[in-house]
Amino acid sequence: MNITSSFPLVAVVGPTASGKTRRGVALARAMGAEIISADSRQVYRGMDLGTGKDMDEYGSVAVHLIDICPAGAKYNLYEYLRDARKAISDIEGRGLNVVVCGGTGLYVESLLKGMCLPEVPENKALRQSLVGHSLAELTEMLAGMKQLHNVTDVDTVKRAVRAIEIQTYYDNHPDEAASANNPEPLDAVVIGVDIDRESRRHRISERLDARLRDGMVEEVRGLLESGIAADDLIYYGLEYKYLTWYCIGRISFAEMRSSLEIAIHQFAKRQMTWLRGMEKRGIPIHWLPYDLPEDEFTDLALDIVKRHQ
Repeated sequence: MNITSSFPLVAVVGPTASGKTRRGVALARAMGAEIISADSRQVYRGMDLGTGKDMDEYGSVAVHLIDICPAGAKYNLYEYLRDARKAISDIEGRGLNVVVCGGTGLYVESLLKGMCLPEVPENKALRQSLVGHSLAELTEMLAGMKQLHNVTDVDTVKRAVRAIEIQTYYDNHPDEAASANNPEPLDAVVIGVDIDRESRRHRISERLDARLRDGMVEEVRGLLESGIAADDLIYYGLEYKYLTWYCIGRISFAEMRSSLEIAIHQFAKRQMTWLRGMEKRGIPIHWLPYDLPEDEFTDLALDIVKRHQ
């Protein structure tokens, strides 16, 4: 299909295992668009099975912001907004349309709202003062701070320390914090992939077992053998947290598989809570059933986008 008209930016969102990548690719192909990933972990090279990159699904559709950082790095929201805006400018500058696709709600919402965050440097003195505090204690500290943007996936001590570091920087730099709170929203349409809880749980469990069969444990072992510290992998949470614990002998395979399955189910629930919150915060989401035939899903999504023009 040849599309000559210019569409607004489109975001395709949904919980893990909903099939949003496949839907986003089909829609991008129909729109003459390129995809910008909105996944906080797919930016890392070598972290493929654990992050569910599924690169084969993109086919001939170009995708941006995947494999742009070395594993072990600490990519953040500031960097994502900077890189996503650069990618949007590049794509639109070539006369093409843009589809944002991913499950990191913080990234999607911040981009669509037009947030512009200051770069927050490392605060060594603050980090040192937080050494020895438990995750529960750090979470309580964070909850008591004035939050200038939402924080997600604070499920390890390192992530909680970084979140406190960001909030502390904002408190000490009110002018920069004020600029972050005066966004310029993008003209965008959001398509949600709607999947019921039981189907989602079934697909998550099936996908986990498939990725374990395909070598997800070996992927993590390879990352550890390449010199990446165990704590740096644990920082990423979910698959890399539990698989690393297994690889270093902290838990058994059965404990790893069971705990990881529960954690992914909980993560998917948090994703849906975030997306429902986005709607309450003023970003409409047009939900379409996950199990529609591909052509029907794409046609319905295109109709929604065209009505927005």
